[in-house]
Amino acid sequence: MNFNSKNPFLNSKRFSSDAEPRTEVHQAQIIDYNQEMTVSGTINKTAILFLILCGASMVTWWMAFNGMNPMLPTIGGAIVGFVLVLISSFRPQASPYLAPGYALFEGLFIGGISAIFELRFPGIVINAVGATLVTFLVCLGLYKFKIVKVTEQFKSVVVAATLAIATYYLISWVISMFSSWTPVHYGNSMMSIGISVFVIIIAALNLFLDFDLIEKGAKERMPKFMEWYGAMGLMITLVWLYIEFLRLLSKLSSKD
Repeated sequence: MNFNSKNPFLNSKRFSSDAEPRTEVHQAQIIDYNQEMTVSGTINKTAILFLILCGASMVTWWMAFNGMNPMLPTIGGAIVGFVLVLISSFRPQASPYLAPGYALFEGLFIGGISAIFELRFPGIVINAVGATLVTFLVCLGLYKFKIVKVTEQFKSVVVAATLAIATYYLISWVISMFSSWTPVHYGNSMMSIGISVFVIIIAALNLFLDFDLIEKGAKERMPKFMEWYGAMGLMITLVWLYIEFLRLLSKLSSKD
């Protein structure tokens, strides 16, 4: 069975029974089901990546609060993490090595950017972490109890919105670098706050795509390395969601 998905990272071609070449198997051959993707295995891998990310984030966090400049490892972590995501999207079989690397370098970025926000808005990090966790649990519950069903139309709308946001961010960043134009999502205007709320909603909806593809990948009996790939995709969404909560809370705090 093939299932279509337009999720930018958890692509259906990766989570399809046709993604790996099949060969004829002798009837007497023993199938090792321990080498197949499972939902529980993906959850365990996600927990490992989360611990790595948290551990790495403490490095740049400690630097920021002990008089050292964390910008180099913060920016470097963001760049290397992005590169590892790109490589993994083309070579998912390397995910057992790339996913921990992503968590490590992304942790450096998260720790640095969190410290910057915390220094300016004390208490913002714990609120952003709490908001991200609550959103994750709510989305997981809605998916598990089939309150929200991931249909093809649902996927198309979420991915289209995600790509639109990414395109807008990229264009805004490029234009602002070469002109004095200030993107509308900057600042703490009601329009800017509204954009942040919209982006958070889209990021949260991406969690449903992650849950759906992980579950279907397990049903398709994909190779074991896809657990790392699925866990990495879920972490990418959670990191995005957390960053957007930081941005929204900072805008709300600056209006006080």
